[in-house]
Amino acid sequence: MSGEVPAEKPDRALRGPDLARAALDAARAAGRTPSTRRRAPAKDGEEPRRRRGYTGSGPDPRDPQPFGGLIRRMVRDRGWERPAAEATVLGAWETVVGPDIAAHCRPVGLREGELTLQAESTAWATQLTLMSTAILRKIADQLGAGVVKKLRIHGPVAPNWKKGLRSVPGRGPRDTYG
Repeated sequence: MSGEVPAEKPDRALRGPDLARAALDAARAAGRTPSTRRRAPAKDGEEPRRRRGYTGSGPDPRDPQPFGGLIRRMVRDRGWERPAAEATVLGAWETVVGPDIAAHCRPVGLREGELTLQAESTAWATQLTLMSTAILRKIADQLGAGVVKKLRIHGPVAPNWKKGLRSVPGRGPRDTYG
């Protein structure tokens, strides 16, 4: 004898639901043995990978995520809120202050909370100076308090007659024909 247990012979042959139950029980028993369990192939020198317990139709971390949500989370995790808000002031000026104000001025720079604006005319520079508290309030509503603390408003840039690396100091171009 080789040490095997002989299978018992049933008194009667199994049929119908009893046969199905017996087959199911045998399959379950065979599936529980460690030698028959299938695993993902392992790379050289690594442990075999195990399946995670994600099942069902509910959401899980492997689902595709909206791109905007991923970017917002990355900006928050890395502490980039303030630089992102400062970039929004310069990049999306029209949406921050509105099309009426944006049509007559443009942001030139933002440094240490001071926003420099260039107006299209001296009249608009004066008007923007009078509206500075409203502009600061709009920026704070859109991007949060403390991003822009002060406005510096310039009029249009006058033409520069200085040409080249070296120039002679003086009054600039004059009438030389008379």
